[in-house]
Amino acid sequence: MRLVFSLTLAVLIAFSPATEAVSVEELAWMAGCWASVGAEVGSGEQWTQPAGGTLLGVNRTIKNSVTVAYEFLLIRESENGTIELVANPSGQSGAAFALKRMSENEVVFENPDHDFPQRIIYHLQGDDLEGRIEGEMEGEPRVVDFPMRRVDCESRIPMPEQH
Repeated sequence: MRLVFSLTLAVLIAFSPATEAVSVEELAWMAGCWASVGAEVGSGEQWTQPAGGTLLGVNRTIKNSVTVAYEFLLIRESENGTIELVANPSGQSGAAFALKRMSENEVVFENPDHDFPQRIIYHLQGDDLEGRIEGEMEGEPRVVDFPMRRVDCESRIPMPEQH
């Protein structure tokens, strides 16, 4: 009986799909400065290059020359090999969102127990980065898009198109 169990376990392990290790290094495409499309100068996000298992980000919204909202962001690899985004928005408690899926130009984080949003999505298309938050608020589906364009971090001038 023990031999059958051991052989069955060995076969299951041998033919199970390998779980691919993911790394924040795969999110290097997020690094840089991103200006909010249609917003006042200074509104947008900035992400560091991945290093040490983390990316650090900050965003800011300017209206009438005043900062009206900001957020400190951390994408990190946990000790158990998972990746999460920790968001600390102005005036609110921080919340962690687990990696749901990641590709070469999109990442989705999710926390179904959070009030709103339950999902945070970043999608890169050329020099445009679409940030999106999704979920339910008071029982109704809600989506908020944050279109951004890559800019030079020092001058805040849009970067030339890269193809």
